[in-house]
Amino acid sequence: MTPDSPLVAHCHPSPNHGERTRGPADAIILHYTGTPDGEAALGLLTSPVARVSCHYLVWEDGRIWQLVPEARRAWHAGVSFWRGETDMNSRSIGIEIVHPGHNGSTPPYPEEQIEAVIRLCREVAGRLRIRPERILAHSDVAPARKIDPGEFFPWGLLHREGLGHWTAPAPIRPGPVYERGAMGPPVFALQKMLAAYGYDVTPSGIYNERTRYAVAAFQRHFRPQKVDGVADISTLETLRRLLQAIAERADQASR
Repeated sequence: MTPDSPLVAHCHPSPNHGERTRGPADAIILHYTGTPDGEAALGLLTSPVARVSCHYLVWEDGRIWQLVPEARRAWHAGVSFWRGETDMNSRSIGIEIVHPGHNGSTPPYPEEQIEAVIRLCREVAGRLRIRPERILAHSDVAPARKIDPGEFFPWGLLHREGLGHWTAPAPIRPGPVYERGAMGPPVFALQKMLAAYGYDVTPSGIYNERTRYAVAAFQRHFRPQKVDGVADISTLETLRRLLQAIAERADQASR
């Protein structure tokens, strides 16, 4: 296998991939491996029995290995959804970051590892022309199943390096909240905003379980100080700011 990125230190092919059936990759999805170490992750990602894989594996010390060619559909996102697409494996580059995850006391990501993730995302996004708002968390595209790379992943740092979509989270303060069982126009408006951003939510005016999962995923990515699936003022204002930034960029591009 020939590496697609000049940052790759080693190719270690995984058998777990297939044809891209929904067009070229136009998103990057970040994961943590949820394993005790990189060797365990590598074993999982290359096991024909496990049937999971990724394009790139970033080790704790910053080494970048490629497991699946970018032209192929790696099996990393599973059942997923983003902005109407139900096969994000076909539309994305999967990057697994060696980290024990929530089952491993959530230690900080090593500095050299995050620096490598930044370099890799910059190189891949630049070469494939991936928009900032399409550098996503696994939890964004599968909010009912996944919580990686976690609320402790430094999305703000990536954004300061010119990667990903981000805004400073609105401060948490007292005010109206919407949670499971709430009904009415404010809930409908929240669901419309979540769906407009990309989450798998159908506006109904009823704060159902799918809405709660989407809100928690949004908080985990964009308002990590409190992840509870309850839409408070901070969550709503942060979501509005992000949508406004996308609208302004689209407006500028059309001029």
